[in-house]
Order: sequence, then C-alpha cells, then structure tokens
Amino acid sequence: MTSLAPFHLAFPVTSLEQARAFYGDLLGCPEGRSSDSWVDFNFHGHQIVAHLSPDEAGHRQTSAVDGDNVPVRHFGVVLDMASWQALADRLSAAGVSFVIEPHIRFKGQPGEQATMFFLDPCGNALEFKAFADMSKLFATS
Repeated sequence: MTSLAPFHLAFPVTSLEQARAFYGDLLGCPEGRSSDSWVDFNFHGHQIVAHLSPDEAGHRQTSAVDGDNVPVRHFGVVLDMASWQALADRLSAAGVSFVIEPHIRFKGQPGEQATMFFLDPCGNALEFKAFADMSKLFATS
C-alpha cells in the first residue's frame, strides 16, 4: 500500500468544550490551532476540525449494513486489530454507549472486519474498524 495523504474533515459540534474532552482527552487526539468557534485535532495523522454549529450536529439517518442500522453520516479510521481492541476496551471502561457494539462484520468474506460505532457528545457518529489483513481493505471477492 502506498503512503496516504492526510485528509481534512470539518464537522459540526454543539460545544467546543465537549469536543475537546471527547476528541482530545478520551480519543487522545492532540489539539492544533483553535479559535472561539473551531478547534483542530490530529486524528491519527489526519486533520479534523470541530466547528461550533449546534443546528448541524448529530446524525439523522441510518442504512442497513450486514444486519446493523449504520448511521449514514459518520467518519472514523481503520486501525490495526490490537489498537482497535484497546480503543474498544477504553471506550467501554469510560462508559461510552455504542450505537453498534464492537463486533466482527462480514465474517468469512473478503471484507471481514472489526467495527464499532458510537456518538461523540454532540451526536456525531464515528466508526472505528480494523482488518486482520489490511490488504483486504478494498477487497471485493
């Protein structure tokens, strides 16, 4: 796999304080630049920006995927299995409620993956996933 360019994602939040506590403290994302209306985070080498926009925050629709109701609007990152499990354990210990509990999806298929969905305190959906074989990230058969 070639080296990936960092992506940039801006998303709405209802509270910068809650975003800092969740992304910075719980998820361990170092904070970058900020103002009174937004804050940058280093999200596993990618730049995400929480913008104060209470009316736009939160997920609204779901889509059926492998028996689960997946929030349509979501973001996240693909981790290695050990890091994914450590995060799942940390989130569980912190009392985070999962929208979709940590589990293996597409068992026995080329795209078999560990996945979990949860909401930030502002209602934005996140998915963290992992593959035992990273070369299967885009496998179709």
